[in-house]
Amino acid sequence: MLARFGVFIFWLIHFLPFRLIVILGNVLGTVVYPFAAERRRVGDTNLRLCFPAMDVAARKKLLRAHFRMFMRGLIERSLLWWASAERINSLIHVEGLEHFDAVKGQPMILLTPHFVAMDAGGQWIAQQVDTVCMYSKQKNLYLSDLLLRKRCRFRNQRLYARQEGLRPIIKGMKESMPFIYPPDQDQGVRDGAFIPFFGVPAATMTSVPRIAKMTGAKIVPSITRMLPGGAGYVLTFYPAWENFPSGDDIADARRMNEFIEQRVLEMPEQYFWLHKRFKTRPEGTESFY
Repeated sequence: MLARFGVFIFWLIHFLPFRLIVILGNVLGTVVYPFAAERRRVGDTNLRLCFPAMDVAARKKLLRAHFRMFMRGLIERSLLWWASAERINSLIHVEGLEHFDAVKGQPMILLTPHFVAMDAGGQWIAQQVDTVCMYSKQKNLYLSDLLLRKRCRFRNQRLYARQEGLRPIIKGMKESMPFIYPPDQDQGVRDGAFIPFFGVPAATMTSVPRIAKMTGAKIVPSITRMLPGGAGYVLTFYPAWENFPSGDDIADARRMNEFIEQRVLEMPEQYFWLHKRFKTRPEGTESFY
């Protein structure tokens, strides 16, 4: 019942002018920050590891800014879930569309790291093409079902639980459906390796070059940036990577992490610092968290 009431309030938010929704997200981020001790600790640990030269005051300032951006991303999902396609598109400016169009209709992996506005870019993409992607099951079945339905509200999107493996993903890609893949969460090293991320060994999936080899897919990174105030978003497509896969999965994974590092440095407050990115540790080393 509580979850349904929360979703009702969330639904009401999408009727507000976008500028007011932005203000609401910023206010909530400021309010939540002092009460989210565990998430603050995770975020501060990640920032300390990735930016060791940054002093305590600067880290705190960056983390506060991230909380505001994180809550903006959460609240603005009300628009992505219930607003019309026309309203959503009016908020999204697309750059590098030629890189997307050049590969459309061919096997493609859209590399979408965890920036707070990634869902906005995802909804724009979903209006253009049918895609395949993976999701993590939620504990609350009502919210899990709602999340899946809202991500599939445009065209014919196929979402598969991680437990289903790669077979349905490969099948969709062979039907020329782009695979939307966020490569930067800690999924362990059973199908990956420890690859530096800002100089820290991070469990990184090496499946991207393997999938690319199996399907002949091109890697097209896509990054969505939140703009200040009511200006909306910028979705940027980057040129398809040359010489990928290279035949060296470790080198390819390092290239992927280095690309994400470059984008993080462009907008550090918008990267998802509240995830335990370095949860999996090399054997014999202590947990950072």
